[in-house]
Amino acid sequence: MGTYLNPGNNGFARIRNDLYVVKSGLIGLINESIDTPRCLTCVSRPRRFGKSFAAKMLCAYYDKTCDSSALFDDLIVAGDKRYSEYINKFDVIYLDMTNIMGEEKNEIVPYIRQSVTEELVSAYPDLKVNKESFSTTLINTVELTGNKFIMIIDEWDAPIREVPAIQREYLEFLRMLFKSSGTTDRIFAAAYMTGILPIKKDGSQSAISDFEEFTMVKPRQFGKYVGFTEEEVINLCNDYDGDFAKMKQWYDGYGFRGVPSVYNPNSVMKALRYNDFDSYWTQTSAAESLMGYISLDFDGLSRTVAELIGGVEVKVDTKNFANDLVTFRNRDDVLTLLIHLGYLAYDEETQRVRIPNEEIRLEFARTVREVRRDETIRRVRESDQLIADTVHMDGEAVARQIEKIHGEEAENGKPELRFASFGYRKVQPSGSTFLNDEQALRSVIKRAYFSYEDEYLKFEELPAGDGCADIVYFPKKDSMLPALVIELKWNKSAEGAIEQIKDRRYPDAIKGYGGDILLVGISYDRDAPVGKRKHECVIEKYYP
Repeated sequence: MGTYLNPGNNGFARIRNDLYVVKSGLIGLINESIDTPRCLTCVSRPRRFGKSFAAKMLCAYYDKTCDSSALFDDLIVAGDKRYSEYINKFDVIYLDMTNIMGEEKNEIVPYIRQSVTEELVSAYPDLKVNKESFSTTLINTVELTGNKFIMIIDEWDAPIREVPAIQREYLEFLRMLFKSSGTTDRIFAAAYMTGILPIKKDGSQSAISDFEEFTMVKPRQFGKYVGFTEEEVINLCNDYDGDFAKMKQWYDGYGFRGVPSVYNPNSVMKALRYNDFDSYWTQTSAAESLMGYISLDFDGLSRTVAELIGGVEVKVDTKNFANDLVTFRNRDDVLTLLIHLGYLAYDEETQRVRIPNEEIRLEFARTVREVRRDETIRRVRESDQLIADTVHMDGEAVARQIEKIHGEEAENGKPELRFASFGYRKVQPSGSTFLNDEQALRSVIKRAYFSYEDEYLKFEELPAGDGCADIVYFPKKDSMLPALVIELKWNKSAEGAIEQIKDRRYPDAIKGYGGDILLVGISYDRDAPVGKRKHECVIEKYYP
């Protein structure tokens, strides 16, 4: 057993001894690719999403120097048609790039060549080493043993993220191994790379173009291996007495085609282990500073962050991202990076992003108050003041601020806020049109109250009484503020909105809450001339 050649199965054995959902079906996907033109696989996902666990599992399965049948015979992969054919049948080269950088940060490529060669010679004393050509040494090994390699690279992008000066040399090394079909076909039965970022682009193309890529934007068949699925989390909660409703609120929110709910696995495990819901991922990850990215001076970024924190989904173009941490041309590049880092969830069908869950929303809420951009500071202060005005039942002040935000969004021409009262119609994918007034006003409300996270939990369309409350801001356990039940109306009075809240018994949604409840009716006049459409707000204390 070596460090880089055939590391054995101890790492995976330790994983099986602990609380975890083993994603052995991943092995079946790699088995399908062995000795095919698509034998090179690169899977990118955020930190703390089980990348290293998957790499150790693959090592344990393919490494020919150990017997791992006891670790896999009871798992899903045992039903794979190639299970017996490939288990423990290959020489494995395993490179954990983060650990390698701890050994040698500036001469990574020479270190890899020397270390792997030394272990090959130790395993195969008759090996003919070519000191000038690492690939030739690997070819000689295959010819000597009659056995191709499985190459596994964990945190493949760590050198690109952390030591940009060696980026070119490192990419050339990977090109040498994986770009030439003649060399690759002779050496590797398959290769699996995993990291945070997709493969670095060289111009508009991937620097190592022969890899099949599966990312947080397009994970394709690897989607169910990105994190824990809902079914897996339900089973864990049943087995370990976990609160599934809280688990969903805190750690769900990612989703892919065919896999609508994906949970952060590290956070789920820690919440179950400690019986405590917290932002474990953001506390423990070494992901680059969120503040550094949302502070970048791109047009619309500050407004977009406010919308995201408020719960609005935002359109993003992910196609031009350079797949590194330094090349940003616009707001979309920043948002795309945040998708890959796990701070935002991406919907491939609508091409929109959102903050996925309570864990990440807390991180945004904390971070946005530390940003020192004037525009961001203004938005935070305005939102804080709006909440204060609402709590103090100053309806006129609330109406003025909502009107201001509404006007800003109309001027900025945001597609989801172009509505009939401003002379627009919205077109559904089917081609049908519909008036979108109250939905647009809802988006304005969410952005206006975007700093709610300090004191409240937000619920939309909350079933209650004889209908659904539009928006409810429910105080957190340690908050001294009242609950807010908000009803939105266009071309009707704010008083009418209040009456609807009472008539349909919307406060029943938080029945049992012992604190004060404020009823908030917000409306605007659709038929007034553009620029003179006044908003109204009426606020009353609720008496059951």
